[in-house]
Amino acid sequence: MGKDFYGDLRLGILGGGQLGRMLIQDAINYNVSIHVLDPDQNAPCKRLCNHFEVGSLSDFDTVYNFGKGLDMITIEIEKVNVDALEKLEDEGVLVYPQSRVIRLIQDKGLQKQFFKQNDIPTAPFQFVSANEGLQQIDWSFPYIQKLRKDGYDGKGVKKINSAADHKTAFSEPSIIEKMVDFEKEIGIIVARNDHGDVSTFPMVEMEFNPQANLVEFLISPSTYSEEIQAEAEEIAKKIANDLQIVGLLAVEMFLTKTGEILVNELAPRPHNSGHQTIEGNVTSQFNQHLRAIFNLPLGNTDNLQHAVMINVLGEDGYEGLAKYEGVEDILAIEGVYVHLYGKKITKPFRKMGHVCIVNEDRETAIANARKVQSILKVIA
Repeated sequence: MGKDFYGDLRLGILGGGQLGRMLIQDAINYNVSIHVLDPDQNAPCKRLCNHFEVGSLSDFDTVYNFGKGLDMITIEIEKVNVDALEKLEDEGVLVYPQSRVIRLIQDKGLQKQFFKQNDIPTAPFQFVSANEGLQQIDWSFPYIQKLRKDGYDGKGVKKINSAADHKTAFSEPSIIEKMVDFEKEIGIIVARNDHGDVSTFPMVEMEFNPQANLVEFLISPSTYSEEIQAEAEEIAKKIANDLQIVGLLAVEMFLTKTGEILVNELAPRPHNSGHQTIEGNVTSQFNQHLRAIFNLPLGNTDNLQHAVMINVLGEDGYEGLAKYEGVEDILAIEGVYVHLYGKKITKPFRKMGHVCIVNEDRETAIANARKVQSILKVIA
């Protein structure tokens, strides 16, 4: 990298949400100058960065003009204007992850084709161009329909239980996937720098909120066999190398009841399934992402102790100025670390923060996390 740190490297982040905010908290230690673009004038990053700009992430001119004075750009959300990033790359701005990687991952159909072409295990799938295409599918019910573009945080996914569900199915281009009879959703975060060094964080196990389809509870390290964990890590490393990505890649997978690992989807950025690394691992996912994009040696990813991460979601039935109930009570529990995202307005199931609970003993960490879940509430 041509620029030193010490304040003269200008790093742009597309997206000013909580992932950007936590990335800035680490980037401050490298003394880089941080510029953020986000459509929300009250985005969580606003007060932490050197320069904050309100604007659309999907508009070519806005993204291009934001980026042209910077040395490097990274993302905290995939839904960005890739054509603008491609032009910036052509003009010498470093874009990590690369625009071609973002373009591929923006489209779940292209993701699936990439898995198939590179022998990466994934659930059987078919493309559907419009709602009528579902009538031609001769699979047995139920199966899953996913929008090819713009689905995130559980949105853009539907379960098709019977032909009656065709009426309410997505009409935009989508993929359908065979239902996976999985035992557990697992995740691996892998980092790769421009030297080609690759490193994975230990595998995590996830539980989802059934109403919001968001990760609600996550534990690391996993207690599955070393063979399963090694296989998951090898799959993640293979994907990072096949993509030649620079940066962080979250690989979400299913572990089936027969012990098979199938890749569900990818996110080319810090991810919800890595928040426990801030307190639970030697290097956090955010520090690792910066190391990767700055082409520095990758950090040690070992677990320090058992870590449970729970998402703090807005309570159902409340919308308005956020009020946090129970923060003092949970901070009285040993090993509890609170991260509030600075979002003024709460809505049902909106991600308002996360809490990490660490302990030398796995069962104690889990019990304390369940306590935190029952005490901490975000209301209005």
